[in-house]
Amino acid sequence: MADANQTEALIAAFRSDHERVKKEVQKAVVGHEEIIDGILVCLFAGGHCLLEGVPGLGKTLLIRSLSQALQLKFGRIQFTPDLMPADVTGTTIVVETPEGRDFQFRRGPLFAQIVLADEINRATPKTQSALLEAMQERSVTVGGVTHQLDKPFFVMATQNPIEQEGTYPLPEAQLDRFFFKLEVGYSTRADLREILNRTTAGAMDEPQKVIDAETILRHQKLVRAVRIADQVQDYAVRIVLATHPRGQFATPLVNQFLRFGASPRAAQTIVLGAKVKALLAGRASVAAEDIKAVAVPALRHRVLMNFEAEAEGRGADEIVTNILETVPASAADFAGAR
Repeated sequence: MADANQTEALIAAFRSDHERVKKEVQKAVVGHEEIIDGILVCLFAGGHCLLEGVPGLGKTLLIRSLSQALQLKFGRIQFTPDLMPADVTGTTIVVETPEGRDFQFRRGPLFAQIVLADEINRATPKTQSALLEAMQERSVTVGGVTHQLDKPFFVMATQNPIEQEGTYPLPEAQLDRFFFKLEVGYSTRADLREILNRTTAGAMDEPQKVIDAETILRHQKLVRAVRIADQVQDYAVRIVLATHPRGQFATPLVNQFLRFGASPRAAQTIVLGAKVKALLAGRASVAAEDIKAVAVPALRHRVLMNFEAEAEGRGADEIVTNILETVPASAADFAGAR
């Protein structure tokens, strides 16, 4: 980073913009503060977000509210079993021109900067895969021609965990491309009262646009400039390695209940997410507490449970939490425990 005064100014600007966006989203969304924070971590870290929860909890409203607070081009895709890849990416059509017929590419809803993939698990794997290149490479290839997507590019997808008919679970390769998986729970008693007051008694406040693409890109660059000490980075590495069954750092619960562990992309996610958390805490360097704060949403969709875990009702969150409780922040402490 730059000198101390400039660094403090950059961090203050980041925290201010984060708070402004959050307040605008909260005009429409009651509660779910942890979910809003998680989505904003994904946004400023340059990742994508998967929201899971039963219908009616406000997942789509939350994403729409965020798009209203950002000066970005918004696109929504309602995933259904009959949706085709061309409906997502766009297609080449024949157009009549004065010179004759010409082939032109018509862009699909994926050509936006913030994309809502609603009920993504309702589409077939062939259509789901249309998102893969866009999410990873920030580009779309149609008819042998590669089209670059505008930056920033942010995909937020929702899925319903309880319905089985007419759904196609996301394959591990695509789940791994989501920065965080956030689980949206039920509203509290106080939140439900506030929801009723806002939606049944009068007009709701609409979120206002507060930051633009240039500002977001500047903050994303700042996030990557945050320092992380070798020992703190090693802590993130050991957490990810601890998800690998029968590995050096694996815990007894991992060996018993996991089939496969997390990929290197998980370590990248944890470090970038921790850098955002550090900035929000007003620090220019990552601490072990920042690593812990993002480990569960970064890993819960990247570990594969075995049959025994499913039979006993064990979940990924339980295993990751056990890793955080078992793996010490200091490598020296780990060596001593061994």
